[in-house]
Amino acid sequence: MKILVADSFSPAAQERLRMAGHTVIAEPALKGDALTAALAEHAPEVLVVRSTKVTPADLDASPGLELIVRAGAGVDTIDVDGASRRGVFVANCPGKNAAAVAELAWGLILAMDRRIPDNVATAREGEWNKKEYAGARGLQGRTLGLVGMGNIGQEMVRRAKGFGMPVVAWSRSLTPADAAALGVHYAETPLDVARQSDVVSVHVASTPQTRHLVGREFVGAMREGAFLVNTSRADVVDEEAVAAALDAKGLAFATDVPAGEPQAKQTGDWRYPLADHPRVYVTHHVGASTDEATEAIGQEAARVILTYAETGRVENGVNLADQTPATHLLTVRHLDRVGVLAGVLGEMREAGWNVQEMENLIFAGAEAASARIRFDGEPDEDTLDRIRGLEHVIAAKAIAL
Repeated sequence: MKILVADSFSPAAQERLRMAGHTVIAEPALKGDALTAALAEHAPEVLVVRSTKVTPADLDASPGLELIVRAGAGVDTIDVDGASRRGVFVANCPGKNAAAVAELAWGLILAMDRRIPDNVATAREGEWNKKEYAGARGLQGRTLGLVGMGNIGQEMVRRAKGFGMPVVAWSRSLTPADAAALGVHYAETPLDVARQSDVVSVHVASTPQTRHLVGREFVGAMREGAFLVNTSRADVVDEEAVAAALDAKGLAFATDVPAGEPQAKQTGDWRYPLADHPRVYVTHHVGASTDEATEAIGQEAARVILTYAETGRVENGVNLADQTPATHLLTVRHLDRVGVLAGVLGEMREAGWNVQEMENLIFAGAEAASARIRFDGEPDEDTLDRIRGLEHVIAAKAIAL
């Protein structure tokens, strides 16, 4: 297969793909029109991206594209709906950067509590000001609130224990039993996290449902002087609500994903509206950018690609239907001969049965097989009898799902 790498990506993972016989074209600076042109020129079967956006124009530029791999967790930079309409698989690499993101989140928490960046800036300016920086609340015994309890959230919990901080957590999938097993207090709603926490750290994916999940009501429910950390995605937090609370209730805010962040990796022409506030710390979307995480993500992306090339199966796929419109299951036991399934599918087409899912299991010895076909349609005995009468078909039946 031909693989276009349009972002920074582990050299070792690239070599692994080449050693497996694949062609790897590495152009890590591709963005915008340049990516569209490269897709049209190289016509790859696989595209690998990190922060690079994949647009409808990109998808149209390469009709032979089969798989997009996001070398990271979030897929909000990819037109997933457009890929689904074009029959292009989208996969990600969840959990491989969890420790790195959690480490940065804790770094930001410590920075807010001890004002570490300001200490350093003052010292670099040639000023000694122990009087200004000697006061800090400290973290031990204070409550950490987590919004989201996926891989990163769980890494946050492990580190919170070392800081002596009790944890209260909410997640859409978190149950009281799960919370107890993880050693955290269960919150029924995000607002409960806001009310109970001295420090809130946000770790949810960017979806229409999570847009401004941390909004005016959430910020209004936070404690006076609380800390808020966002290392997920910018649109999860309503930064206008945060701006209003910075002075109104002494909130401190740290973000690795500032709203309006540039797509370019380096630019001197960018101003962040909250950057000058003394209780706001901004980093450059570097949560996952450690050598360890980059290599782990690269190797996972390579594994996804190699599995697809060898089996046709997409590991970590994000755009396959959770539930298809299939209404019935057709099971056909047959001899393992050329053309049997073609005959079965031909009869299904004539009957107007729309195939949704299909698998063919081979029995030991490769003499017989069993095909399981989920379809949308109304089975009738005439069609079933024709299928049963096909050469090499042993038996066939259809049941409602």
